[in-house]
Amino acid sequence: MREDIPALTATDTSQPEGSRRRLLVDALGISVSAIGFGFVYGLSARDAGFSPVEAMAMSTIVFAGAAQFAAVGYVAAGLAWPVIALLTFLLNARHLLYSAALAPWLGQVPFARRALMAHLLTDEAFALSIGHFRRIGRTDERGYWIGAIASTFIPWNVATLAGVLAGGSIPEPGRLGIDIIFPAAMGGLAVGLITGRRELAAALAGAGIAVGWALVVSPAVGLEPSVGVVAGGIGGPAVGLLVPRSIAAERAPLGSPASAERYAMPGSRVDGEDPRSARR
Repeated sequence: MREDIPALTATDTSQPEGSRRRLLVDALGISVSAIGFGFVYGLSARDAGFSPVEAMAMSTIVFAGAAQFAAVGYVAAGLAWPVIALLTFLLNARHLLYSAALAPWLGQVPFARRALMAHLLTDEAFALSIGHFRRIGRTDERGYWIGAIASTFIPWNVATLAGVLAGGSIPEPGRLGIDIIFPAAMGGLAVGLITGRRELAAALAGAGIAVGWALVVSPAVGLEPSVGVVAGGIGGPAVGLLVPRSIAAERAPLGSPASAERYAMPGSRVDGEDPRSARR
């Protein structure tokens, strides 16, 4: 092959169209995982007593991935809605860092569209869009929509509907072990989020507090076992914060590209430099 003629399959990802093609390929790869998680969420929501309309409304309006899994579990445990809102807010607090990282790129986008972008912001959308912006060195609003909608929003909602309908057609989910799907999925997500000693300490402390409350404190004082979920959700992170930074050994601090890739589903990548330095 002549070296002065580029290969037909070569793609210049520094140009918007080439980077968008790569973005779409990455998004399609992530969508496979989103379909799997969305289907499991639909089954879990149905098992927790959600109607198809309620489950779909949460996937469309809330659209929060792991927080939806957590909310389903909290509803099944009988927690009050204000407590559920607080705990899911804490679970999604990392999106404050994601949005702050995207702010320099999206400052010129009209407010109404930025608000919709914020609604569709997920770990995967952040990882894909920030990598796309850095590759081409500027903002590309169309690229953001490709990453946010193609990677998660459409596959997640379609899979949620499939999971809800499948769950509704099973008369006794417990006999097939479907009732274990939620704790198994949440356990898998939690393990994937441990990036250092702080997260490990928080996870162990939170689990210990919740289980200890359910087995020991609740029978002794007569309070609902579900209160242990709240106690563990607050006490676990508090214990994690007590771990000194010098020994935290964090491999992916929150807000960093490594953190975005850590939180994202398999297939997403974050490339390039800090957005502010890339724009100079």
